[in-house]
Amino acid sequence: MACAAPSAGDLQSYRIVVVRDRERRRRLRALAHDQPFVSEAPVCLVFCADGLRAAERFGARGAQLYALQDATIAAAYAQLAIVAAGMGSTWIGNFDDAGMSAMFELDPEVRPVAMLSVGYPAELPDLTPRRRLEELVIYR
Repeated sequence: MACAAPSAGDLQSYRIVVVRDRERRRRLRALAHDQPFVSEAPVCLVFCADGLRAAERFGARGAQLYALQDATIAAAYAQLAIVAAGMGSTWIGNFDDAGMSAMFELDPEVRPVAMLSVGYPAELPDLTPRRRLEELVIYR
């Protein structure tokens, strides 16, 4: 489903690293400031912005912004599909970018921007309070 997500110029300026190996997930957990669900989930998906691909058509703005947008849209679509399939997922944005890039031997133009842990939860989490619409939307 992530690959069906909209993207700037339909370029799909992102890469997805699928991490299933237990040892790599353990190392990934350390790079994610010891967040336990990173190593406890059987799969982690690392979404990376591919600045070079976006720059081909859109220049610097594509590399800096559109690739980031593409990667996060793909991650959001993937998370919705994961939940719709009856699994659980946690969005992880707090991690050591440089360490993750080194671990996966990513090209300099490809930078990690989001991670999803994926699996079947032992229990369903409580819903967190959400802001009221009036706090989020500006009408003009």
